[in-house]
Amino acid sequence: MPEEMRAIGPSVAFHGVTKRYQAALPAVDTVSVAIESGSFVALVGASGSGKSTLLKMINRLIEPSAGSILIGGAPIGDIAPHILRRRIGYVFQNVGLFPHFSVAENIAIGLRLTGIRHNDTRIIDLLDLVDLPHDFASRLPDALSGGQRQRVGVARALATQPGLMLMDEPFGALDPVTRDQLGKAIRSLHDRLGLTTIMVTHDMAEALLLADRVLVMDAGKIVADCTPVELIAGKGGPVADALVAVPRDQAHALQALEARG
Repeated sequence: MPEEMRAIGPSVAFHGVTKRYQAALPAVDTVSVAIESGSFVALVGASGSGKSTLLKMINRLIEPSAGSILIGGAPIGDIAPHILRRRIGYVFQNVGLFPHFSVAENIAIGLRLTGIRHNDTRIIDLLDLVDLPHDFASRLPDALSGGQRQRVGVARALATQPGLMLMDEPFGALDPVTRDQLGKAIRSLHDRLGLTTIMVTHDMAEALLLADRVLVMDAGKIVADCTPVELIAGKGGPVADALVAVPRDQAHALQALEARG
């Protein structure tokens, strides 16, 4: 597929963003952070730390209780949710393909909703983009592996040429080999298309290897904002250090096994 000419993806800014459910402690607690245009940012943290809630407030799947979010300098509260979501790619763990629609029909859903005409050439281009064979266009989702279905989900998210891509645990249900392959493919697409990508993951190794910048969340707050190199060097603080220790200890254990061989 020819390289798509694309302006670099938009910036995303949070200003004092809070999400509170009734009287409980806030799921997201007065977060203020700016994400630069064209960057790849990973949101990591333990379950319940607020990372998915923060992500879903960007495309208004969840509305903040306080604060504001801007995309490309424009407040998202001024844009109707359905219009906003058409401008943002969204990939999540369970893909959400329609089982009785073909792969081509699933990819084209976003185009149909926006009133953009599509043709077989556009579908083929999108299949090429995510490295799927052309004959997959006529297949049903049940005929695909988990990794292939997730690639279809990525193609669907990219169909309307969004500059901003949100990913919520996109590889969580995949086996390790497929997860690694798809992670590298996503990073390659990010670079090729000039996207701004924000990815939620519980896997610190994945965040360190794919992202330019890692935001660590704990109890609804961002407690570390570092590059992968800074996190490896122990500059992220105790919560980040505990997350980094998991892949580091695994790597040391594997090295010990190799040495014994």
